[in-house]
Amino acid sequence: MIDWERVAELRSEIGADGFAEVVELFLDEVEAVVMALGQKPGKLENEMHFLKGSALNLGFRDFGAQCQKGEKLAASGQASDVNLAEILNCYGASKDRFMTRLEEFTTAA
Repeated sequence: MIDWERVAELRSEIGADGFAEVVELFLDEVEAVVMALGQKPGKLENEMHFLKGSALNLGFRDFGAQCQKGEKLAASGQASDVNLAEILNCYGASKDRFMTRLEEFTTAA
């Protein structure tokens, strides 16, 4: 569900303080999009693209894969086939799992 190697790599690249800032920004921006997901006609492909990139950058592997699938469906004119409930559930589960280990990545070494 979470690519912990990616999480550790990002933390290594930007340090504990930078990582904490990235997580805060990720949660703020992603939560805003997630809360309104699918409510703007014609914007689902862009929303899925944004969420996919954000998710994969922070190691949310399964959520990123779900968003990629949704993006492809929306891009091919099948936006109504995107399972928003599944994507939202995956985000919630991913966020919960991520938060269980967040402290070990935001604490200075």
